[in-house]
Amino acid sequence: MKEKVIALIEEALNVPAGTITENTLIADVEEWDSLAHVMIIGELEEKLGIVLPLEEAIELTGVKELFEKAGIE
Repeated sequence: MKEKVIALIEEALNVPAGTITENTLIADVEEWDSLAHVMIIGELEEKLGIVLPLEEAIELTGVKELFEKAGIE
């Protein structure tokens, strides 16, 4: 599942495969702005059925935290 989430994020950000890893921080990715963040959260729910409460989704700082909040191991 982690690979699917990472692929979805890379697609949403329009960055090359391999750009995003589990250790990627949102602040380190220029393309990952607030609009992209909202798109990613929406895509996770629509395409993968991963639902994050809005309060948690807004506070995410990185991919690893996203996995933790979504219960992805």
